[in-house]
Amino acid sequence: MNYTECIENARPRLGKYCKACPECNGLACKNQMPGPGSKGIGDTAIRNYDKWKQIRVNMDTIAENKPVDTSLSLFGRTFKYPVFAGPVGAVQLHYGDCLDDVTYNDILVSACAKNGIAAFTGDGTDPNVMVAATKAIKNADGAGIPTVKPWNIETIREKMELVHESGAFAVAMDVDAAGLPFLKNLDPPAGSKTVSELCDIIQMAGTPFIVKGIMTVKGALKAKEAGASAIIVSNHGGRVLDQCPATAEVLESIVKALEGSGIKILVDGGIRSGTDVFKALALGADGVLITRPFVTAVYGGKADGVRAYIDKIGTELEDTMKMCGVSSLDEITRDCVMTF
Repeated sequence: MNYTECIENARPRLGKYCKACPECNGLACKNQMPGPGSKGIGDTAIRNYDKWKQIRVNMDTIAENKPVDTSLSLFGRTFKYPVFAGPVGAVQLHYGDCLDDVTYNDILVSACAKNGIAAFTGDGTDPNVMVAATKAIKNADGAGIPTVKPWNIETIREKMELVHESGAFAVAMDVDAAGLPFLKNLDPPAGSKTVSELCDIIQMAGTPFIVKGIMTVKGALKAKEAGASAIIVSNHGGRVLDQCPATAEVLESIVKALEGSGIKILVDGGIRSGTDVFKALALGADGVLITRPFVTAVYGGKADGVRAYIDKIGTELEDTMKMCGVSSLDEITRDCVMTF
């Protein structure tokens, strides 16, 4: 199975929002995209995609002809590619009822681990979402990253117990989820966090902690102050704030602000090809998250679909590196791309 076949298989299985487009760019679904929909007109999600495409790669084939190494080491583990599957929760609600969270996470986490990368898993108002996610990670020998929503401290403490039981090598919190409409005025309560609150949560985690949802230098420095091991430059797929910058537009300034800190920097939002991955690394990221295409992969081909998408992204990254004269991730530098 290749990824094109996977898309065709997924189309009739997905719900009414996701169109399983050949290129997931936000144009068809706009403010009705799954998870649970974009604010405003869906402008930010589309901008995320467009801005990566405006960056161009600099071809250079006068270089030593040697094998390309795409591997990334993060928190004591080595991955085949600098790519992670992004977190998704409540798939029945957002993507189609032929899969539930238990099945989705079992497929995604195990298939990613088998094919050399790791999956972030989602969270939701239904506590069983996190239960299913952490069980899947435990079954994959800890090769996954549970993502906890910014609940109140009592709920976070309960979630962290599940994280610890899973043996996950890291844990994340998508602080940008504070802007999701379905988290407002519900029980358990959720919302933004102060630096002090985030510091307490990080200490509670007791494992490398990743703060997802950083879009400014100020936010990056706050995450650093709180003790984060890594951040994800992310605007929650463009679904929590209309008229927001694209992640590609803010990445470089955040990288510069955290230079020398030791904090790992990941980025998501509209990254859809191995060439996009190359561009993100050239702008200073250590790795990337890709979410929606992995949903299509699971719905369209289960474990084979996940393998097909990972192979697609990995091959594109290898080809781009080779054509740009680099043979390892460390050699991907700012002069490998052109911005306008």
